[in-house]
Amino acid sequence: MPGINGFEMLARLGFAARALMYAAIGYLALRLGRTEDNEGALAYIQGVGGGILLSIMAIGFLGYGVWRLSEALIDTEGQGTGAKGIAQRLGGGVSGIIHLFLCWAAIGLATGGKGSSSDSAEQGASTALALPGGSWMLVVVAAILLALAAFQIVKAYRLGFLKHLDPAAAGRPWIAWVGRAGYLARGVVFAMTALFMWEASRQERAAAAGGMEQALDRIPDDWQVLVAAGLFLFGVFSAVEAVYRRITDPQVLDRLRRHVSAG
Repeated sequence: MPGINGFEMLARLGFAARALMYAAIGYLALRLGRTEDNEGALAYIQGVGGGILLSIMAIGFLGYGVWRLSEALIDTEGQGTGAKGIAQRLGGGVSGIIHLFLCWAAIGLATGGKGSSSDSAEQGASTALALPGGSWMLVVVAAILLALAAFQIVKAYRLGFLKHLDPAAAGRPWIAWVGRAGYLARGVVFAMTALFMWEASRQERAAAAGGMEQALDRIPDDWQVLVAAGLFLFGVFSAVEAVYRRITDPQVLDRLRRHVSAG
């Protein structure tokens, strides 16, 4: 079917872009003692690799975002319509939206912009608190982040991420441990950001909100090293996914063909 191979290539490029971003976050914390969020990592990558590399990453984030949104909208992963399937598809949709924002941020940096001048989590909290019922909106966001944290930790414990890999990669112990460390670190970061959002809601103060950078800052030094190493390893695992993720599963292709034909 026309477009399927290109769609797969963009999704894989997105995994590669995510690999670079998380590796940069981990490297900066471990090597330079510098905590950064996603946009800070992209700014660092721009300084090292230039606008061309960042432009390629932007294309990857776009492809990855569209792929994850397709997972939510047309169930390309075959999660189904049960409660668990709906939750996983919603998670895919959230991830897709986040990566579209990362695409926008990368484009801005690649074309000469300076990126966000202040913390995006604080900006979002400030916008929410300015609306009626804004503090309750932040409670909902905190609950979603906490659920995502639990999902990451459970996935790490059960090695649920391996089912999406080619069997040749899924059977390698080092890949299992790299993925497990990465998902555990992400779970910690999501849990910390949920706490920040809860505090912002409780205090009705946007400055209490925070993202990955603030989460790493708040973690005690010894644990910060472990979490930063986990984030770096999540970058390594994302590079593995760029090669071995089962994007071309025959059932996935059949579902895509049906939806394209119906359209």
